[in-house]
Amino acid sequence: MPFPRSSGVLLHPTSFPSRFGIGDLGLEAYKFIDFLEKSYQQYWQVLPLGPTGYGNSPYMSYSAMAGNPLLISPEKLLDEGLLTEEDFANLPAFEADKVHFEQAAPIKIGLLKKACENFKTKASSIQQKEFAGFCDSKAYWLDNYALFMALKDSLNGASWHTWEPQLARRELEALARAEQQLTAEIFYYKFIQYEFFRQWSNLKSYANMRGIEIIGDIPIYVAHDSADVWAHPESFCLDEETGEAALMAGVPPDYFSATGQLWGNPVYNWEELQKQDFKWWIERFEAMLDYVDIIRIDHFRGFEAFWAVKQGETTAINGEWIKAPGEELFDTIKQKLGKLPVLAEDLGVITPEVEALRDKYEFPGMKVLQFAFGSDPGNPFLPFNYPRNAVVYTGTHDNDTTVGWFNTANDYEKHNLLLYLGSISPDGIHWDLIRLALSSIANQAIIPLQDILGLGTDARMNFPSVAEGNWAWRYQSHSITDELSDRLKVLTKLYGRAPRGV
Repeated sequence: MPFPRSSGVLLHPTSFPSRFGIGDLGLEAYKFIDFLEKSYQQYWQVLPLGPTGYGNSPYMSYSAMAGNPLLISPEKLLDEGLLTEEDFANLPAFEADKVHFEQAAPIKIGLLKKACENFKTKASSIQQKEFAGFCDSKAYWLDNYALFMALKDSLNGASWHTWEPQLARRELEALARAEQQLTAEIFYYKFIQYEFFRQWSNLKSYANMRGIEIIGDIPIYVAHDSADVWAHPESFCLDEETGEAALMAGVPPDYFSATGQLWGNPVYNWEELQKQDFKWWIERFEAMLDYVDIIRIDHFRGFEAFWAVKQGETTAINGEWIKAPGEELFDTIKQKLGKLPVLAEDLGVITPEVEALRDKYEFPGMKVLQFAFGSDPGNPFLPFNYPRNAVVYTGTHDNDTTVGWFNTANDYEKHNLLLYLGSISPDGIHWDLIRLALSSIANQAIIPLQDILGLGTDARMNFPSVAEGNWAWRYQSHSITDELSDRLKVLTKLYGRAPRGV
């Protein structure tokens, strides 16, 4: 649906400052919300919030519906009386502007386990009732997730399709035996989801009270090694004998990669999902709307047709397009949940059929300024070609920062950009593109925090098709200044994107 003229900032919570080596939902998150409010921003966009596995990618999560325990703030657990200052006595000196996942994860997990044990003995009757209510209301995904993670830990992290057949195939006796043997571990995984949801809900309420809505990101696919695929194998295209992905998701060769992107996720068995009246997808959207106000659907074009690559291929070149029942899916979701607040990530190979699907439901598409200057005046990413019902970005998490992009752009792109702008302002190319985004007719403009800070390639969040070394950028507390807030506020008001009444 179309949104009012407005703007916001893209920043994943792992990028917050924190003494625990990774950003979390503690004080710095609240300070960031204050910065948004002072700057007249109305949106905070995040990446997927699920628990991550190998490579730390939020797009390869162990669950489509759970929250990442590494985002839980130990200091908030201290406020609850579940940890003490002594528990923080021997923290290492983490690098301030980078997440070291391998170093931070065991420390935070150790703190979470200690908090869990304290919860068992110290929780008030009100807390116990809240926990029980949470477990009951989220049982449709939480039970499978907690058992999946407990089993995974007990089997040294092995992927579910390599477990003993009785567990991999979810035979009832084997599951009942595992639940009995892993009672404490299952409790722990339910507890940390309760804590994540509680902390996130409090932060979201704080944001909403200040006129900030949260844009969440829902990846179209889920990881093969996830509670979702293990619990619902019939809904995915799997090899019946091995449990591996028989058809893998990805995209053909594109702007980002000459060999395409082979993601490795199993594609959906849409026929089976149709038979179930898309029950899993409806539950997924319901769970997502517990966390966020607006949903950005990643790889939206996959709902019209998806690129499928057969098992055994090592690149995405030898795939094929297969039709998907997107219209039937969104009709069903609309019937069950009403009109959804959705943004469509419609980048890549977009056909008239994809545009028709997007436009039928009035989902705003995405425009990225870094893609605008490499061709001719017909380029759809040039601001004068935008429809109003669109979201403009200087760049996304998959792009270089604006400063980094400009420094490596070819002469043709730089020439076109300079002709378009007239000149580069003393404030720098990043503020020129921010101004260009805010001044466009697109209803929404989203700016990565790295561009507001004017950072180079070192602050890039992700290199698509590169498996390691991503998602690690963090900023420092002193980086967000009143001067930055005032500059963003002036431009936001100038271009008619400020909240009403200011």
